[in-house]
Amino acid sequence: MLSQLGDEAKLLAGGQSLIPLMKLRFASPKHLVDLNFISGTSYIKEEDGALRLGALTRHAEVESSASADVQVRNRGTIGGSLAEADPSGDWATVLMTLETEVRCLGTKGERIIPLPEFIRDAYTTALLPDEVLSEVIIKVPPRASGGAYLAFKRSAPVYPTASAAVRLTMEGDVCKEAAIVLGCVGLTPIKSNDAETALRGQRITEKAISAAVESARAAADPQSDMRGSAEYKRTLVGTLVKRAIEIAVQRAGGKQVEVSHIYA
Repeated sequence: MLSQLGDEAKLLAGGQSLIPLMKLRFASPKHLVDLNFISGTSYIKEEDGALRLGALTRHAEVESSASADVQVRNRGTIGGSLAEADPSGDWATVLMTLETEVRCLGTKGERIIPLPEFIRDAYTTALLPDEVLSEVIIKVPPRASGGAYLAFKRSAPVYPTASAAVRLTMEGDVCKEAAIVLGCVGLTPIKSNDAETALRGQRITEKAISAAVESARAAADPQSDMRGSAEYKRTLVGTLVKRAIEIAVQRAGGKQVEVSHIYA
């Protein structure tokens, strides 16, 4: 249908990004191609050391969470969120701390693209006009790994002012591997390589965490808007990184740590 209808067609998954854009007249597609009637597009399975999620898998199916309101959790899909590439979205920030690939299916066959290469800019992905995102593939991290994702919001249904995702793999009290990604402070999720370097091969001390936080703040590229000034967001994302590191360390050690987003 996409190949027949051309550029005037838009794919409809959960609709939690597209419908608001249409209401605001930022998007006015002539045709909506509803993916919800296609069987076999919603699933969660583990194969060959990877977690595979069908593109139409609802957020609520992935994990019951207080990260958004009921409508978003039960209608929104993981594939739709990634394909929208909204700079304020949650999934891309989290999944970029893991080895994540997306399977794209089109009239000429299929492609598997690493997530960092798939998201090219704000609202821009590597999807071709006649392709759909069909599956998300996440390599299961090694043992002694732990992660955390924290966002600062005014309330559950709104986009975050800033967010941070951290994944650590520990070897005793030494950080063997680190992944730190910042959300809502750039046109795409920002992988803070310097912040990761500040932790990798180090004992997780206050000094190491402070160095990672400063590197994360330097990597952030926020814009001032109704949610706060650029400097405010830069400070905020540093605070979120610090908390996420502390939680990730505990989880990597096997502790069950319950957390929630921070609300103003």
